[in-house]
Amino acid sequence: MSRYWSDIVSQLTPYVPGEQPKIDGLIKLNTNECPYGPSEKVLAAINGHNTEALRLYSDPQALALKEAIADYHGLSVAQVFVGNGSDEVLAHAFMGLLKHDAPLLFPDISYSFYPVYAQLYGIQTRPVALAEDFSLRVDDLLAVGKNGGIIFPNPNAPTGIALPLTEVERLLQANPDSVVVVDEAYVDFGADTAATLINRYPQLLVVRTLSKSRALAGLRVGYALGHPDLIEALTRVKDSFNSYPLDRLAIAGGVAAMQDLEWFESTRQRIITTRERLVAALEARGAQVLPSAANFVFAQFPGRDGAALAAGLREQRVLVRHFRRPERIAPFLRITIGTEAQTDALLAALDVVLAAAPAA
Repeated sequence: MSRYWSDIVSQLTPYVPGEQPKIDGLIKLNTNECPYGPSEKVLAAINGHNTEALRLYSDPQALALKEAIADYHGLSVAQVFVGNGSDEVLAHAFMGLLKHDAPLLFPDISYSFYPVYAQLYGIQTRPVALAEDFSLRVDDLLAVGKNGGIIFPNPNAPTGIALPLTEVERLLQANPDSVVVVDEAYVDFGADTAATLINRYPQLLVVRTLSKSRALAGLRVGYALGHPDLIEALTRVKDSFNSYPLDRLAIAGGVAAMQDLEWFESTRQRIITTRERLVAALEARGAQVLPSAANFVFAQFPGRDGAALAAGLREQRVLVRHFRRPERIAPFLRITIGTEAQTDALLAALDVVLAAAPAA
């Protein structure tokens, strides 16, 4: 700690991202990246971009990308905001839409960046406990009463469980006075998007990313959908922070990704198919696997220590994600859906680990 730090920096507990290994040959199933490379049309758009133009700033409004996103969702450009990954979009939402004199609500088991943003921006929070089966109950959110906003991933992370669209709409109907942010990073793998509700609920903001289902985690493109008034708030924050969050290559690649529907549909279906195969294989080995609508599964092996299993898999050169907090998810592993070959390697490694340390 330095005497030059501000008070807020001294008090922060930063978000800890999943390991990005520097060791060759590890099978990386810990950060929910797409196991397949991006669309050929994306690569062509990036490679064909006028490199001489890189001396110029990018379009601060990223209009071409907004138009492609609006076209995909059947919305207007005024209902679209884009940013440097969905994390930046979420950060602007915390500052511009969720900082009020009442607590922000989110699930107690959820994306661990939410409490970090709340601490950074001085937002009071009230985590709402998930049910025993790890589902999010709308009635529990509504029981809190007055709030400064509600945010949750759908499907939830790290559980993978999706809230039905009918329940999302019931929440919106009963909570008209504060913003509801639905974080849809994983929605394309089995959940219903709330984007279809945008025109009916002015308090709804849907946040999405091109990192998962469009294989562009390294390009950093995220976006939000909502009423123009919500989008204007995000834009005001963005233009007070960084007017050029997306570079020219990200805009070009993002446009191509949104337009290549054939690649998108075939790739997400491959991941869904592999997920169902992995679930069956894990259950055959005695695992309890939560119902997943994401590109990962959340599983525990009763009687076994989650941290020890994760460490054992790493010794077998397979990375998965383990969370020590909250305590009730400590037995679980979050496993990204990989290729068929990666899934085979994961299962072989798991068999070695399970045989080496029998259940208590």
